[in-house]
Amino acid sequence: MKAVTIFGIEDWEKDYLSPLLRIPSEVFFCRNGLKPDTASKFKESEIISVFVHDRVSPEILRLMPALKFIATRSTGFDHIDLTACRDRGIKVSNVPSYGEATVAEHTFALILSLSRNIHKAYVRTAKGDFNLEGLMGFDLKGKTIGVIGAGHIGLHVVRMAKGFGMNVLVFDTKRDSFLEEIMAFKYAPLDELLANSDIITLHVPYNEKTRHLINMDNIKTIKKGALIINTARGGLIEPDALVRALDDGILGGAGLDVLEGEDLIKEERELLSKDFPADKMKALIRNHILMKRDDVVITPHIAFNSKEAVQRILETTADNIIAFQEGKLRNLIS
Repeated sequence: MKAVTIFGIEDWEKDYLSPLLRIPSEVFFCRNGLKPDTASKFKESEIISVFVHDRVSPEILRLMPALKFIATRSTGFDHIDLTACRDRGIKVSNVPSYGEATVAEHTFALILSLSRNIHKAYVRTAKGDFNLEGLMGFDLKGKTIGVIGAGHIGLHVVRMAKGFGMNVLVFDTKRDSFLEEIMAFKYAPLDELLANSDIITLHVPYNEKTRHLINMDNIKTIKKGALIINTARGGLIEPDALVRALDDGILGGAGLDVLEGEDLIKEERELLSKDFPADKMKALIRNHILMKRDDVVITPHIAFNSKEAVQRILETTADNIIAFQEGKLRNLIS
């Protein structure tokens, strides 16, 4: 078996992962992410591990002719061209569960930052201004939270919300009446959830069916002044609809750990290229507009990023790689 290459990994992650990879192959750790130049450098790799910021495109695959297996260190896999992988016979695995409580806790960190104006207060007091004007928040107790997606993370959000004394509406394509009764929430159609929730939080995967799930049409049905939280994928919310809802006062605020086109913020040097697409330019400008607003709290895709959760990701990734080398398939998505 030829080499295994782990892309975009920090030093402490390397130290944690190395002893877990009990395999005969040579293992390379590349601190940089998967790009054309790094793909060419490790073109002999039969197994690679990537993260959500690594775009596994047909171009990348062409640069890695020996590739047979991809282990993504994430639950989501929209950064990988699965069709191109299938055409090449490349298997892909993910980490289906690692941070339900981790992401749910970050969800409530964003909620509380907005509901109690913590971010506004911090910016103000950092300047030596202790004026309380405009800093009155609201209690979560008695409010209604709408949870879109009742998977592992969504159900943890439901549990935490009940601890705050909140009412809970849930939208999901699959319903479980037992869970609904035992966890004391209520299933609702999406429009009903949007119209009756003081806080809306998204916990669904990103795919063709969920792209712009919150959009220019249905965002107008949201309860006036509601907060929206997104720790899932940026593409779940149509960006123009989000900006308009904030401008028009439909939304009272937004807590965003993810943005559509967030990778562009890290790749702004591409702006120097005359071939930079107009739609990407629009997305970049829109994201900068959101970052300047005091009714929006943005974190850099860190909802998953607790030490314990990352360790669980690395452990599952090691298991996926070992299983593949042993002729088994674990947590396969393609």
